[in-house]
Amino acid sequence: MLHAVVMAGGSGTRFWPKSRRNRPKQLLRLYGDATMLQQTVARVAPMVPPDRVLIITGADQAEGVRAQLPDLPAGNVVAEPCPRDTAPCVGLAAAVVAKKDPDGTMIVMPADHVIRPDEVFRKTVRAAVSVIDADPTAFITFGIKPTRPETGYGYIERGEPLGAPEGIELHRVKQFREKPDRATAEQFLAAGRFAWNSGIFLWKARAILDALAEHRPGIAATLDRIAPALGTPDEAEVVAREFPTMERIPIDKAVMEKAPNVRVLEVIYDWNDVGDWRSLSALVDPDANGNTTQGPVHLVDTTNTIVVSDGDQLIATLGVDDLVIVQSGGATLVARKDQLDKLKGLVEGLDKAGFGSTL
Repeated sequence: MLHAVVMAGGSGTRFWPKSRRNRPKQLLRLYGDATMLQQTVARVAPMVPPDRVLIITGADQAEGVRAQLPDLPAGNVVAEPCPRDTAPCVGLAAAVVAKKDPDGTMIVMPADHVIRPDEVFRKTVRAAVSVIDADPTAFITFGIKPTRPETGYGYIERGEPLGAPEGIELHRVKQFREKPDRATAEQFLAAGRFAWNSGIFLWKARAILDALAEHRPGIAATLDRIAPALGTPDEAEVVAREFPTMERIPIDKAVMEKAPNVRVLEVIYDWNDVGDWRSLSALVDPDANGNTTQGPVHLVDTTNTIVVSDGDQLIATLGVDDLVIVQSGGATLVARKDQLDKLKGLVEGLDKAGFGSTL
């Protein structure tokens, strides 16, 4: 059976001040009528019932996740006691799935991606499942066709073609590449054989656990100590004790770059990883002056600016360009768009500066 694993951690810095420690971006309604987490779960709902949806989140976010997904069994929201990157997260999820369903297949998805249309995404999932049904030892990664020389994403180089399930091209993965500099990204785009690494994967739970045992035996040993407690009254205590001892490493480096049977589906849906406030311009139609707005705002002689008032307070601008202005929860951000990569550092410094109540 197919299980959906949603990775829903995060520190709540990229969309500050609307996002906070206990309310990272996936718990926000950035656009539309649902939060990003709710949209992610709804996207797979026609394929995966609530009892087979598993959310891995931070301990300080678990309550918020359960409140947003009341149809999920409470035990399907698993709290990590501390961040350990995606390999321990995926391993813990695989252990949960394998205990419930030893032959289970799992799709692993971040909770904070915008994917449209939903049906095309589900078509891609069906294609990946058909590949795994034919070869349970395979690992599938979803690759995004690049539209620009992006330096903020990892890349996947396609190798030998392996057919086109559901009309979607499947290739063997030749290699994974780290986030490149601009010149290298331009070369990747021109070559035409590279895809962006979306961080969405599909495989057998047992296969990824076996791969961790081979390539990261320390993580696997810890998961073996956790597994007997899963689904019992001791689960929270054992996870809290053992999980922090695991190596902090992404699943790409832990397994995907080493496993011999990794394949990439180059997907055909629209994808946006909603990295920071600049992404809002791709989700909400801008006005004639290139401004993206939400809430009560009044703009005069303002261009290419994102203005968000998350409440009843009016934001008025006069003669500004290329800014991000966000008011939420008693805090206001004013930043140049080209400085948003430094937002995490700004937020992390607020506690030291005496503004810990805004975090």
